[in-house]
Amino acid sequence: MQEGWKNKISNISQIGGIETSVLDNGAGKGTRIAWINTGSGLRYKVVLDRAMDIADTFFNSHCLSWINETGITPPQPFSDKGADWLRTFGGGLFVTCGLSHIGGPESDEYGERGAHGRISNTPAEIISILQPDLFQNEMEMSITGRIRETSIFGPRLELKRTISSRLGQPVIRIKDEVNNNGNQAAPHMLLYHFNFGWPLANEGTDILWNGEWQARDEGSKPIFNKKNNFHKCPPVMQEHNGGGEAAAFIDCTANDEGWCACGLYNSGLGLAVALHFQKEQLPWLTNWQHWGKREYVTGLEPGTNKVIGQKKAREEGALVMLQPGETRHYELEFEVLHTAEKIESFLKEINK
Repeated sequence: MQEGWKNKISNISQIGGIETSVLDNGAGKGTRIAWINTGSGLRYKVVLDRAMDIADTFFNSHCLSWINETGITPPQPFSDKGADWLRTFGGGLFVTCGLSHIGGPESDEYGERGAHGRISNTPAEIISILQPDLFQNEMEMSITGRIRETSIFGPRLELKRTISSRLGQPVIRIKDEVNNNGNQAAPHMLLYHFNFGWPLANEGTDILWNGEWQARDEGSKPIFNKKNNFHKCPPVMQEHNGGGEAAAFIDCTANDEGWCACGLYNSGLGLAVALHFQKEQLPWLTNWQHWGKREYVTGLEPGTNKVIGQKKAREEGALVMLQPGETRHYELEFEVLHTAEKIESFLKEINK
């Protein structure tokens, strides 16, 4: 970071840092948030009352995330039946799905599960906030919290989440630990539902990922077929108005260190975003595409499973069962690329 600030500032907030507050108007009234300003042009809003998911995300003047008309709403812990999840889905840079179910509503002999689980409708207990301190040459900033998906006699899962950035770098790091605090084995599924909208996602924007893929269902095949270039954002599609959408499950190609990469590149803006995650931790990537009028969005969603639900994952032998006291670790890195050199390097990485 440039050191021209020396002897010229007295408060770190002039450059960056973390500011917490409570929304006081509209549907989100009473919801705790934290604005994180990296001092690099990247700033983002962590919704503390929604599993520390990240909502609005900006780089300079450009919004990177897709924001649904719903926007931020307070957590609704009992909005876990059927498709109730959609009523509180505000979009944003990412929404956490799980911790025990990802996919549509379902029921079986093990119980009833609403779409994408309960965790994103659960507030975090904030453990710590670390501010940067230029005067002590401490550039890191982070916020850590605990989010619990628990009930007596039932599964007791806990997510410990740390979101961090470094002053002067357009990077977000997410480090999660999921622990089974209960006395019985518990099903575990986790999905990071990243959502990108205009102007980053625009007609002609490249959707970047590499690996073997399969269309999610018959309704996805008009987009995800070998004759269609589904790696480019299309114009607004009439057929995606309402419930129209498509998705593919991708067995992502990892590098020698086990890292997978995906992202978007808008050549008109000279801007790209890169998302990295560990293949061993998150073996599947889902690419969701929904190009309806005023609902123009694509999702890149690393997960423990294909988005098929707990029931089918159990049938396929792919359902993770966390033993009592067992912990799973997850690590992701999101970076904004705005120089020709960095973008070129990322494109080479994806296309290897």
